[in-house]
Amino acid sequence: MNNASNALVIFIKNPQKGHVKTRLAAAIGEDRALVVYQELLQITKNVTDQVACYKQVWYSKYVESKDLWPIETYSKHLQVGADLGARMQNAFKEAFTRSFEKVVIIGSDCVDLSPSIIDRAFQLLEDQEVVIGPARDGGYYLLGMASFYPALLRGKRWSSPSVLKYTLIQLNEAAIPYQLLPKLNDIDTIDDIKHTPKLNLKLL
Repeated sequence: MNNASNALVIFIKNPQKGHVKTRLAAAIGEDRALVVYQELLQITKNVTDQVACYKQVWYSKYVESKDLWPIETYSKHLQVGADLGARMQNAFKEAFTRSFEKVVIIGSDCVDLSPSIIDRAFQLLEDQEVVIGPARDGGYYLLGMASFYPALLRGKRWSSPSVLKYTLIQLNEAAIPYQLLPKLNDIDTIDDIKHTPKLNLKLL
C-alpha cells in the first residue's frame, strides 16, 4: 500500500553526453560514462519502483515528459538553486509545504541502495528527526527529514569528502536526533566501478 505521508525525492541529471559522470569520463571516455549513468538510472528506478510512497523525480536541466520515469507513478520537477544544497533545500521545502510528514532524498549514483534501506529510512523517521545514508567518499547517498532543517543544506563544499563530517557536526551541535544507515559506495570514479561487481562486466 502506498504510504501517502511519505515522499521520496530522486535527484537525477539529464542523461547527456559530457554532462554526467565527468570524473569517470576522464578515465573511460564520455560515451561509456553516459552508458554507465544510464545504467545507474535504470538501477535506481528498479529500486524505487518497489518502494510504496509518493515519488518525485527532480531533473537537473529540464523535465523529460517521456523517459524512464512514468508520470503515472513519478511526479516530475526541475531542480532550482545555485548549488546542490540549494536545490535539495528547495525540493525538501516543496515536499513539506505539501504536508508530507517524512521526506527522503536520494541520488542516482548508488548501485547498492535497496528498497529495504529506503523503507528503513522512513521507519527511522518515526522516532528520529534526520536519517543519513553515508557514502564511502565522505558524502551521503540518502538524506531524510521528519521536519525541515534547511541549515543542514547550507555552507557545504558539495561533492567533497567533508560533507558528511560537517553535517554530523551541525546535527550534534543543534542536538537534532538522527540515525545513520549502512555505509554504501557511490559510483563516481573508475575505482568505484572496479569495486562494484554489478557494473564491472557490463560497463568496463
